[in-house]
Amino acid sequence: MTHYRTAESVSPKHPDKLCDQISDAILDAYLRGDPEARVAVETVGGHGKLFITGEVRSTSHPALEPIIRRIAGDSIDYTIHLVKQSREIAQGVDTGGAGDQGIMIGYACDETPELLPLEVVLARNLNQYLYALWPHDGKTQVTLRGTEIDSIVASFQHAPHDELEQAVKQWARTQPYVSACFVKGRNGNPTLLVNPAGDWQVGGFDADAGLTGRKLVVDNYGPRIPIGGGCFSGKDPSKVDRSAAYMARYIARDYITRFQAHEVIVRLAYAIGYDKAVEATAIVDGVEKAITGYDLSPRGIVDTLNLKRPQYERTARWGHFGHPAFSWEYTAKEKTPGGASR
Repeated sequence: MTHYRTAESVSPKHPDKLCDQISDAILDAYLRGDPEARVAVETVGGHGKLFITGEVRSTSHPALEPIIRRIAGDSIDYTIHLVKQSREIAQGVDTGGAGDQGIMIGYACDETPELLPLEVVLARNLNQYLYALWPHDGKTQVTLRGTEIDSIVASFQHAPHDELEQAVKQWARTQPYVSACFVKGRNGNPTLLVNPAGDWQVGGFDADAGLTGRKLVVDNYGPRIPIGGGCFSGKDPSKVDRSAAYMARYIARDYITRFQAHEVIVRLAYAIGYDKAVEATAIVDGVEKAITGYDLSPRGIVDTLNLKRPQYERTARWGHFGHPAFSWEYTAKEKTPGGASR
């Protein structure tokens, strides 16, 4: 039986990604002035309007307009409605507990050097390649049939069809672990669907509305792998939706190395106000194993991965996993607690 696997990627100028970047850039601005800041910021935008809402508790008061203008453009009309974090939520976090309940998933596999599914890496790499040529709104999608590329979809704003098609073919000839499978598909080549609805000039907030956290599967591991809690962007590291998802990835990478495994899935679950994981499970090549040897308290995760520093706008551009700049992308042998190299 032949198995199909598909994953997509969206460019940083996609309206949902613009919202993610604004939320995370605001978070970074608060953390820059106050590493203990509590931030939960949501952004919705489209058609000349932007609305920012959420909760903040901080001694810092950064200017938000320059952030909005830098990412969304000078012509955007924006409204900011940020209030203080609920006292009843804060009291559970102040004592070291999780800020909410939730289930977080971590994943790693040996299909690629990034320890991510091949279809995810291919879709992302193609998007990055095309974005360097056309830094606008765009989407890519790659479908594998077994280990061969069966079809490629590429839609990019301001990219003429013939030029975009040639760029996709050039990417396939030059990128690592792409050229070997490119020529094996249907009739010697995969199906190419390039601007399949026609060339387009209107994109981003001018064409569509965006919302923080609406590209969760792109942010995680693609549609093959389940996702657990809420979105990451706009949330400070006291929120286990974000920090425990990063820790789950860190453990999954560790276990790939420790057990010389092909695939590891990690599940971490939390309850609001409680400082311990209520589930900590790893599935290593189909075999369930308990997770031990890590501080899985919310504070322990923040300390292990050094999460109180501004770094989050970068995570909102190309997905949160598979990038060597982030501390959760190193195993315990490669990094000391806090993210410093050995």
